[in-house]
Amino acid sequence: MNHGGNIYQFAQRLGCLPEQVLDFSANINPLQAVDLSCLQQVQLTPYADPDYGLLKQAIKQRYPYPSGIDIELFNGASAAIFALLRNLQPKDLVCYAPLYGEYAHIAGEMGCKVQYINRFNQLMADIPERSTVIFVNPSTPDGQLYDLNELLAKWQAANCTIIIDESFLDFSTARDGGRDCSRQSSAFPPSMEVRSAAMGREPMRPTAKDDGRDCSRQSSAFPPSMEVRSAAMGTKPMRCADSVAEQIAGYDKLYLIKSLSKFYGCAGIRIGFILAATAAIKELRRFEPAWKLSSLDMAYMQQALANTDFIAQTRQQTTHLRGLLHQVLYDSGLFDKIYPGQANFLLARLANQGDGYQLQAHLETARILIRVCDNFASLDKSHVRFAVKDEQAITRLAGSLQIIVGAATRPRTVRDCSRPSGRSHNLCV
Repeated sequence: MNHGGNIYQFAQRLGCLPEQVLDFSANINPLQAVDLSCLQQVQLTPYADPDYGLLKQAIKQRYPYPSGIDIELFNGASAAIFALLRNLQPKDLVCYAPLYGEYAHIAGEMGCKVQYINRFNQLMADIPERSTVIFVNPSTPDGQLYDLNELLAKWQAANCTIIIDESFLDFSTARDGGRDCSRQSSAFPPSMEVRSAAMGREPMRPTAKDDGRDCSRQSSAFPPSMEVRSAAMGTKPMRCADSVAEQIAGYDKLYLIKSLSKFYGCAGIRIGFILAATAAIKELRRFEPAWKLSSLDMAYMQQALANTDFIAQTRQQTTHLRGLLHQVLYDSGLFDKIYPGQANFLLARLANQGDGYQLQAHLETARILIRVCDNFASLDKSHVRFAVKDEQAITRLAGSLQIIVGAATRPRTVRDCSRPSGRSHNLCV
């Protein structure tokens, strides 16, 4: 299955070491919450705790949930996805696309009838009653953060089983105490309209007045003239966007899936979990083996979860670096659309139906790996995703993109509603 982060195959093709690859394809926090030295005292002789007691306590402290809800841990979120769908055995599966391929892959193996709903222009489309719906929030690969209240009511009215994947929610911020994040992205001032959903159609939420100007092409997290603000710059403290966890108590067919490796910058530590009603977790646990997690995995993640200062630090840095990355993509002139995002990545569409694989070929000389998104439902090879990396990595990407476009200037394809039209560059492919 095509997936970001395969630096080993990429390095083998280029004849370099994996650590020499600059990986923009995998959405992993460049920061880490703890140093590996915290593992030096881990005892490897005894079996790990098969009930994961201390780790579950650490997770509940970090992600509180009310009584009547239980948790099951897995060797990563992908393992959680597979286990849950195997347990549910859905006949009708509704996937809100684009979304990553694990869901479609296991659904295909199980022989499910899969219906895709395009989030960009069919968000409130009808769904079959008693179907199983899957929604990733913030979404991938575009990073849009949704207010799910209306959708949750719609799904519950249809007696659906609901799976919400919140693997990237920790990167998302809300300025209003964690409320109504989809109406005001932290990257936008309240008065700016975000027309990100689909070209030539009515804008999706979030929306606000734009004085009649056409901003449908300027759908980016930071317009070029906008200052990147964070909690450290005097604005209100950044709060995590709301999770659906508390709503599980009122609907026992609601499941929450979460990865811990992305936010905590440790893809090599494979830990994910599912929150659901106690009875649902009990049923899921019947078919799970003991010792899914190693002592090293658990010790590392317990220490990471205890580092509460890391949370605000990561959100502030992600907001800042996402703005820098947007600026680099915009300034290159290669893209006619940069999607607004509330996660640690940006999705961009190459101008003139450009070919993402040819862009990747150009970037290979700099050992830069990106994610071409043609295997996401509703997208094609002109869509490419860039993870938010550190400033040094973003600077290297900027230099490589400028080498690709050269010094030539041509009419700009991306329109910036905040200032006169600039210049554009076409990818020479």
